[in-house]
Order: sequence, then C-alpha cells, then structure tokens
Amino acid sequence: MFAGFFARFTLLGFLLVSFSFAAHAANSIDSIRVWPAPENTRVVFDLKQKPDYKYFSLNNPERLVIDFKNSRNATQLSQLAKNDKRIAKIRTSTSKSKGTTRVVLDLATSFQVAVFPLAPAGQYGNRLVVDLYDKNRPVIAKATPKNNLRDIVIGIDAGHGGEDPGSIGGKGTYEKRVTLAIAKRLKKLIDSEKGMKAVLIRTGDYYIPVGRRSEIARQKQVDFLVSIHADAFRTPQPSGASVWVVSNRRVESEMAKWLRNREKNSELLGGGGGVIKNTQDDNLAITLADMNKEHSLETSMTMASNVISQLRRITKMHKKEPQHGNFGVLKSSDIPSILVETGFISNHNEERNLNSSTHQQKLANAIYSGVKSYFLERPLMGTYFASIGYRKHKVVSGESLSVVAQRYKVSVSQIKSANNLTSNVVRIGQTLKIPRAG
Repeated sequence: MFAGFFARFTLLGFLLVSFSFAAHAANSIDSIRVWPAPENTRVVFDLKQKPDYKYFSLNNPERLVIDFKNSRNATQLSQLAKNDKRIAKIRTSTSKSKGTTRVVLDLATSFQVAVFPLAPAGQYGNRLVVDLYDKNRPVIAKATPKNNLRDIVIGIDAGHGGEDPGSIGGKGTYEKRVTLAIAKRLKKLIDSEKGMKAVLIRTGDYYIPVGRRSEIARQKQVDFLVSIHADAFRTPQPSGASVWVVSNRRVESEMAKWLRNREKNSELLGGGGGVIKNTQDDNLAITLADMNKEHSLETSMTMASNVISQLRRITKMHKKEPQHGNFGVLKSSDIPSILVETGFISNHNEERNLNSSTHQQKLANAIYSGVKSYFLERPLMGTYFASIGYRKHKVVSGESLSVVAQRYKVSVSQIKSANNLTSNVVRIGQTLKIPRAG
C-alpha cells in the first residue's frame, strides 16, 4: 500500500512540475530552419512570441549557446544541420535558469556571429536569427582577358532567397524560386555567346544581404547588372512585365509611389515579400536603391528600352516605357543596372506562366536579346564585341538577307541575331546592322 501511495505521490509531483513549467514557459520554439550559403549559414528560430534571450560563445570545442527564457522547445533537432558544413549539431542542454530552454550549436570552427530578433512579417511570426559568417571569405576570382580581348560580364541577381521568399502567389508560388529559375536560364544563354560571360549573384536558395550582392558584383568585375523579380499587388488584377531604372527624378507612376510608401515601414532583414494581400517587397526597394542613379543612367535607360522591346514580343507589358524610382535610403552602386519585373505573381494567369519552364525560357531569351543587342551596338573597349563591331547596310531593290550576308561574308543567322529578326524577310530602305566577320 505504501509503495502504491508513493508511486501516486511521485506521479502527482511530476504532473505538478510539468504543469508549473508549461505555465511558466509562455513562449515556444515552434520550428528551426537552417539556410546554408557559400559564405555564411543562417539559422532561424520561429517562436510563438517575441523571444527573450541571451547568447554566448564557448571554445574548445567551438559552440554558440542561446538561452530562450520562459520558453520550451517543440522542434526535433537531430537532423537540422545534416546538410550544413558549419554546424556539426544542434542540441539542447541544461540551463540553471528555471523555465529556460538552452539551445547549443556545435560549430565546425569559429565564425563571426550575428544574433538578432525579427518582428512578424508576411507569413512569418516572431523570429530569432543567427548568422554565422566565415571569417575569411574566399577571394572571388576576377575576370581575366583572353587574348587581350576580355568578355563582357553580366551580373544576374535573382531576387530574394532563403529566409526571404519574396512575394507569394495565390497558388503558393514563391518569387525566390521563379527568379532563380529564370536567372539560371539567362546565364546559360549568355555563357553560350562568344564574348559574353554571366555570373549569378545568388546560385541557390539562400539569403544574401543587398550590400553583399553589390560587393560580389564588383569583385566579379560586372559590366552590367540585371536584377530579376516578379511583381505583386494587393489585388490580382494588375498584370504584365516592366523594367525599372533608378534616377533622381520624382517617382511618377502610381505603382512606384505605392512601392515607395511601403519602404517607410519596411523590414530590411528577412521576411521579404509576405502574403499577397499585404505584399511587403522590401528587396525590390533595396535593389532599386542600390542601383546606380547618376553616371550610369543613360546606359541603364537604353538597356531598359532594349529589354522592353524584346519582352513585349512574348508577354504583356504592365508599363511600355522604363519606370523610374527614387529610393534614396541606401548607397548608390557604380554598376549600371536594371530591374526586370517578369510579371505579376499576384495575378492568377501570370502566376501559372511564371511557373512554366517554357515561359521562363521565353523571358530569359528576351532579356538576353536585349542585353546582347545593346553591347553589340555599344561594345566596351577591350572586349571581343569591340573587335567585331557593326557596319550599316541599307537594303536596296533585289537584295535578300542571304545576298547581304554573302556580300559581307557573314552568316544569315549573325545578321538576324544582330538585328533581332525573327524571319528572313527584309524591306527596301531597311537599315541593317552587319557584324564584322570574326
């Protein structure tokens, strides 16, 4: 009898302790997400409420310890870091403080650590973010001339990534995935063109701070930067592509004004686009603001017009002229740039198109054609394109495309590519750009 009473007493005590802890632990860690990137790893703790925390580092071995006060852990930890080279293991440990959950990150080596909370934004609630930065970032190899004629280097920035999903379509399409898919297709096209080379600023599903994107572009000696996004609005009606450049002019269009107003309350780290009904595309404003606003404006404007002329052949245009935005909260870049909104992910038809590999390829083809035609007409000194250049020929009666090609000892396909022709038909009086044989 005594043994049974003791067992019941022990069970009652355990339940009371458990109840006391549950009542005391008002907060909870509901999920943990790990985002490996080439230069850093981001760990995001999703919490029920605003985190009350402290953290410290330990050596031999290297560990990062985070104490979540008045919190309990509701997440399985064993497999979280299996694909990350910087974190050996994520585990819990005993804390001396009652009601505190201690999470330990066993690290492969020492890192530069940044820990900060994020308020709810979009589909995310309260978060605590841990960034582990490599202390010695690898030196990015710079482009070197080939036979004294270098390639024209195009930087391709796929908007958003990792913790920042960008805008989300009604069917659950993440902008970050669409932009990376188009960027990879565009890179393949550019790399196949003699005299051109493409570099992806973001190569996978991870977050890169906007300032670091500019640094990567400069280290890669990028001649021009194309940032790829998918637009969104509060309602599903708006549709069509557009191309943006940054200037010091006043924001003119209604859409640009709306984007600019959102910047006042933007959250510059993580959270990104959010849900359709309350789109918070912070990365758009940041990217626009980080583009060159002065000496590169003419280059950006002309390039934007070139790309628009190609895009309008394969998709509806939301704006038929380059759009200007005055987002002056961040530093300017010295790299000529455009931002291509490939369509409205908030529009049901365009969300479906943006998920289509065929349409993604058409968008990549259009951007590629616009970029290529610009540099063929205005080749940079010391590049292969400058060595081939252009001549002009006015078509006269009796001439066909094949006759002109034979005269200048170039192929029909070269003339068609240089002039963005989709057929072999030419008209009398038409001026053709003839690439030099090379």
